[in-house]
Amino acid sequence: MQGKGVVKFFAILLAVVCLYQLSFTWVARRVQNDAKAYAKGDQLKYNAYLDSMSTIPVYPILGHDYQYCANNELALGLDLEGGMSVTMQISLKELVKKLSDNNPDIAFNTALNNAEADTKTSQKDFITLFVSEYEKLNPNGKLAAIFSTRDNQSHIKFDASNSEVESWLKDQGTAAVKQSYTVLNTRIDQFGVTSPNIQLQEGTNRILIELPGVKDEDRVRKLLSGTAKLEFFETFENEQAYQVLSNVNKVLAATKASAATDTAKIAANSTAKADTATAPAKGGLSLLNKVNKTAATAKDTSSVSGKSKLAQQNPLFAILAPVTYQDQTGQQKLRPGPTVGWCAMKDTATVDAYLSSPTVKSAIPSNMKFLWSVKPIEKTKIFELYAIKLVGADGAVLAGDVINDARSDVDQKGSPDVVMDMNSQGAQKWATITREASADPNNLQSIAIVLDNNVYSAPRVDGEISGGTSSISGSFTTDDTKDLANILKAGRLPAPAQIVDESVVGPSLGQEAINAGLLSEGLGLLVVLVFIVSYYNRAGTVAVVAVIVNMFFLMGVLTGLHAVLTMPGVAGIVLTLGIAVDANVLIYERVREEMALGKSVRIAINDGFKHALSSILDSNISTFLTGLILFVFGSGPIQGFATTLMIGIVTSLFCSLLISRLIFEWMLSKGWDIKFSNPWSSHTFKNANYAFVKNRFKFYAFSGIFIIAGLISIATRGFNYGVDFEGGRTYVVRFENKNVTTEDVHNAVDKTLGRGTEVKTFGTDISVTTNYLIDDTSANAENKVKSALISSLNAGASTHVAKDGILSSHKVSATIADELKKSAVWTVIFAILIISAYILIRFRKWQFSLGAMVATAHDALMVLSFFSLFKDVLPFSLDIDQAFIAAILTVIGYSINDTVVVFDRIREFLDLHHAKTDDPKVVINNAINNTLSRTIITALTVFFVLIVLFIFGGDVIKGFSFALLIGVCFGTYSSICIATPVIVDFGKKDLN
Repeated sequence: MQGKGVVKFFAILLAVVCLYQLSFTWVARRVQNDAKAYAKGDQLKYNAYLDSMSTIPVYPILGHDYQYCANNELALGLDLEGGMSVTMQISLKELVKKLSDNNPDIAFNTALNNAEADTKTSQKDFITLFVSEYEKLNPNGKLAAIFSTRDNQSHIKFDASNSEVESWLKDQGTAAVKQSYTVLNTRIDQFGVTSPNIQLQEGTNRILIELPGVKDEDRVRKLLSGTAKLEFFETFENEQAYQVLSNVNKVLAATKASAATDTAKIAANSTAKADTATAPAKGGLSLLNKVNKTAATAKDTSSVSGKSKLAQQNPLFAILAPVTYQDQTGQQKLRPGPTVGWCAMKDTATVDAYLSSPTVKSAIPSNMKFLWSVKPIEKTKIFELYAIKLVGADGAVLAGDVINDARSDVDQKGSPDVVMDMNSQGAQKWATITREASADPNNLQSIAIVLDNNVYSAPRVDGEISGGTSSISGSFTTDDTKDLANILKAGRLPAPAQIVDESVVGPSLGQEAINAGLLSEGLGLLVVLVFIVSYYNRAGTVAVVAVIVNMFFLMGVLTGLHAVLTMPGVAGIVLTLGIAVDANVLIYERVREEMALGKSVRIAINDGFKHALSSILDSNISTFLTGLILFVFGSGPIQGFATTLMIGIVTSLFCSLLISRLIFEWMLSKGWDIKFSNPWSSHTFKNANYAFVKNRFKFYAFSGIFIIAGLISIATRGFNYGVDFEGGRTYVVRFENKNVTTEDVHNAVDKTLGRGTEVKTFGTDISVTTNYLIDDTSANAENKVKSALISSLNAGASTHVAKDGILSSHKVSATIADELKKSAVWTVIFAILIISAYILIRFRKWQFSLGAMVATAHDALMVLSFFSLFKDVLPFSLDIDQAFIAAILTVIGYSINDTVVVFDRIREFLDLHHAKTDDPKVVINNAINNTLSRTIITALTVFFVLIVLFIFGGDVIKGFSFALLIGVCFGTYSSICIATPVIVDFGKKDLN
């Protein structure tokens, strides 16, 4: 083996990197376990403990803090961690109405309503449907007359064509979605979720949000669905606000002293209420210097008593540092500007509690409010506190709805800035505000830009701004200016975001899924290893080592890539265990063939690796392509499965071709006796001579009859569509009565929820799927349905719901469901075409490509037919959902993997063992029989793993694992009995 040193170097390097990546998970989980022990079930204490540890070094030697470790640990998906997944849809109907200034035109409003209805069945976007409907209702109508309002006239001329208006509306729709994305992304930061995921679904008006670990569902719905509120506020200067904060600090110190000494009174002069903020009195900065001195002393001594004394004497300033700078004399001075304090993220909640307490409020002027910056200072966990001035009844001097446009730009010096345009009404107010803020050239004031009570920026005003166009500059990056531009436009955001897809997984269900996944993974690994060792003897132990190393590399790479591990991802890992040995099987079967020719073990191993390489690469590349298609066109669980599948293929190739070879070289150097079979397995399938080609028409007949019956069943009976495809809500319910039946539940809920309700067993629990109020988009629709379900169930003694009995819920609208169906079909078709194209390139004969296409289509149709024919026969559900599509595509990948190996052997036999006088049918049949051992052994390995996955993997993926199980059977059958006969029947001339 050439390049052994290079292989060893990369193997060791990869092992070190994977170990390093996995170590973050170990360290983070250790801290989390300490937090659980401290909290004893109290979620607030648990969160507070982790917040306090966020900046504390916890990683040995390297000193990484907890937050760094948590950000780099193996992230678990919603189904494993528990949490909430939400798909937000931006209402483009409301956007179009707002852009028209709520035009009352009948044809216009009718077209809007018709377009909204059409989106449920059409793949066209809303704007295209709207324009089409309007032109049908008013063939001679001009959309420009509707949209060329005073605010839009700079973009839409009165004589613009309908197509120009359509293009502009689409641009506005895209901008609205991006603005919503920015707003939602900011709001999600408030949850403090580890590894949140927010994705802008390109080409749609939807945003996917995943929040692992979130338990307050109502808060999520309220916060995500709330309308963005952008406002402009005047601000106080730091020196004005400092005196107020100093008074607050005294109030808190007196309160703490009162509690400690049981004194009934607090000094009245420290709580004097002020109507307006004033500058510090003479000598007012003495406390500032004292605080800084005390803090420095505590820091230098690192004494607990010093810190405790600081916290007791200055409770507020112990955690909220005044914003200062050191002058030339070394004295601390208050820094000019509206920023009045710096605070660590973990202490912001404490500061909020201080400032909102009734006693402290009396020390804060009625026209002063404190708000936090939206983000921490760059590369820190320190947030800034701003002093906001309230003016008039509304508080803000200007609302965000006056902004027509905002864009990222560069100033005359080439630095990033933001250009903001206001409408005529806003321009007048803005001129007055900026004139007053810049009236004193020696004391320029700042205007705070606030969205959802978070300060995004507080630029100083250096002069009156007339005309409504302003430039906001500062120490911005290009990304900063893009975000700020989106925030400014969000104030005028006329398109509310609605929840159209929602999935909630309770932590108990998540833990059950974890346990089931780990159990199936462990048992699957054990089954594979025992089988390989028992079949291939000592050589099997090499495969065992390669599989274990492969698992280590796979988990390390997943962690390093920050991939989110989901339950289908666990299934992908388990399946990888099965196909990981396929390369070893191919090599071992080749080695056995070489040894049967009388070659020595060393030469046989060398030739076995060399001759198996082509089949291994072709089969794994084709499977990798399937995984790539899954990842690109899939979403959620499909992408999780595809990620682990693709990474597993790469690591499997590395371990099977290189690590295994290194081990064999080492064993040979030690003079070990390497055996590739046990007595019972040495002659398995040897000299097999089954008439596969001769009986091909029988196979055609069987498959044809089964598929025709399936198609008839699909047309007449259909499928059991999961909630992903049908639309509705699914609840997993745990009952007090463990003997409750699905019929009992049906009798309880049908009168309320309707006869269309589906009730199925879900392990020891029961799932209820209903389309009750599916079209209700109100904020409390979810609560209505859940309340109706619980009330109807609790009406009967036998169906009484247990405490916290709603384990999980999942909602998806009919619009999403329809798109999922069409997307799934096109994904399968695209996968077949891509793989067929690859086969054509590799084998240079269209017959091979056709055989692969027929075989993969055959497998997909066979599985679909099975799921329709037996949907109400088997004792578990055969649902068609997103996970089922993952299974179908995996079956295609496995089938083509198997088919390519057979094709490779056929190509070899046609090249090496084929004379003009030979019958191609006989040659092809011999090739099939020659590789039969590998085909069956690989199929059995995968079959054993899937049996374990089906039995122990849990009800969450039972339908998914069953689809894989029957798909592997059909895939193995088609690669031998369907794909190769197609080559025979369509390649009679070309094969000679």
